[in-house]
Amino acid sequence: MLRLLVCLAAIGAALAVEAADDTARGEARASRFFDPGDGWFDVSGFLDTAYGFIPIVAPITEPAVGYGAAGALVFIDRNVPGAGQRFARPNIAVAGGLATENGTSGLFGGHLGNWMDGRLRTLVAVADADVNLEFFGLGGDRRPGGSGLGYTVAARGGLVGASYRLGDTELWLGLRYALATTRVSLTAFGSGLPEIPSSDRDLRLAGLTPSLTLDTRDNFFTPTRGSYVDLSIPVFRDALGGNRNFEKAALTGMHFEPLGRTLFFGVRGTAQTSSDGTPFYLRPFVMLRCVQALQYQGDQAAEVEAELRWQLHPRFSVVGFGGAGVARGSAAQPDRQKTVAAGGGGVRYLMAKTYGLWMGLDVGFGPGDPILYVVFGSAWARP
Repeated sequence: MLRLLVCLAAIGAALAVEAADDTARGEARASRFFDPGDGWFDVSGFLDTAYGFIPIVAPITEPAVGYGAAGALVFIDRNVPGAGQRFARPNIAVAGGLATENGTSGLFGGHLGNWMDGRLRTLVAVADADVNLEFFGLGGDRRPGGSGLGYTVAARGGLVGASYRLGDTELWLGLRYALATTRVSLTAFGSGLPEIPSSDRDLRLAGLTPSLTLDTRDNFFTPTRGSYVDLSIPVFRDALGGNRNFEKAALTGMHFEPLGRTLFFGVRGTAQTSSDGTPFYLRPFVMLRCVQALQYQGDQAAEVEAELRWQLHPRFSVVGFGGAGVARGSAAQPDRQKTVAAGGGGVRYLMAKTYGLWMGLDVGFGPGDPILYVVFGSAWARP
């Protein structure tokens, strides 16, 4: 949610200030929201002066929880890049709530910070949420078709973390600590559905996550060149304040490459694994556009997705994307893996030319009904 709000800030900020600033008129007002070069709507002028609390409304389109929205107050503290430097992530503080059509609701708050001339990045977040989901089993246990077993996770907790840039490299060494209490209750029953382990119903989870990240992307919002590689290994232990011992690991890689002046290619791949003792709702799952979250879940999961953007006009682009994933259960299962593929297309509009921020809509097609996504920046946003 924090990643989405970072990208939304540029759009919501412009709308909020336009409504609140009754003294802005004529050319002084237009210069904030229109590019003087081509006359198109553009929020670069506003971002150059953005500072203060801004109301944001972000759509939620994830089929696992249904359509809904997140509303928040966001405080933006802009970081001005030096000569020859790329645009840096802004400092952002946020507080808000969310609700969706399936009854999911929650409150959250957080802060993304930059320190030591941008060499140190910090993250603090807290949340209190009741999330309604479905469990389809792990890997080969997955029920072929139909709905899963409905359940609600009531989670309260937070995390604190930091990443430090190593020397003059693009490598970041990070460490995060998370603490949360979770309580699971069933909301739907049925025959032939996988059972939720009783030992996972009421837990206190505490873990450390060391990470190593390489980030050479040329833009924080909508990259067109460079790579992003992250290795994270969460380790949960009783000694850290929890009551369950387990480990996970995730390797994510992205690469962006221009294929010409108006054609841009991107590819993302992720592989995840989990140890014995991992709660069922934290098991790895396939994360693709138009594939319901947690529907393809297993002891291990992996996916790859590619995207091609054609900039047919200085302000407009069309996008095509597609990918495939696999979720694998334990070795004891006779049919231990399930695969899925999905793809679609969309449109983009250049909202802030100075900052390279694109916004648009995607329509995805997969194993279920078509799904509409609102995209701010990149569909693969990373803080």
